[in-house]
Amino acid sequence: MSKINNYYDSPDGEDCFKKLWISSKYATIIGLGAASADVLLHSHPKGYFQTAGRYVYITAPLVGMAATFTVTTCVLTSLRKKDDYINYFLGGAATGSVYGAVKKSGVQGLVASLAFGGAALVLKSFIVNGWSLNPNKYRRAYGGVDHYLNDWTITKAPPRTWKRYPEEELPTN
Repeated sequence: MSKINNYYDSPDGEDCFKKLWISSKYATIIGLGAASADVLLHSHPKGYFQTAGRYVYITAPLVGMAATFTVTTCVLTSLRKKDDYINYFLGGAATGSVYGAVKKSGVQGLVASLAFGGAALVLKSFIVNGWSLNPNKYRRAYGGVDHYLNDWTITKAPPRTWKRYPEEELPTN
């Protein structure tokens, strides 16, 4: 097994458990953020038990939907021995059915299946064609979230030509 840190470090159909871990990790982080916003800004639950219930109510479906997409695409790619758009569409459709089950509505599940399936097709198209929503060549020069990558110095640093002597070879005055 190879070590992957990104979902797309290995081809689809391989390292399914690591991809499941990565997608669930990100879904958990997003779910906890959304649940915190809900608890603090909207629902205002009273007590620890109700607060924990709101966190579970919001975070668990997101983690389940991420896991469903990951497992469906990985299993379909492994079974069909093809890495194509159908796997992603069916993964998105399965994710939409989980959403419909959470909302207890078949109509919402059907609409979400079509929407998530279409979004998964767009995602696969971006992956296959190597497109990016934020390519580096169009990065903003000032501001933005990656401003730390800019060199803000007025002059370049002088060359570091000094030597480091071991303790026993230090020059004496």
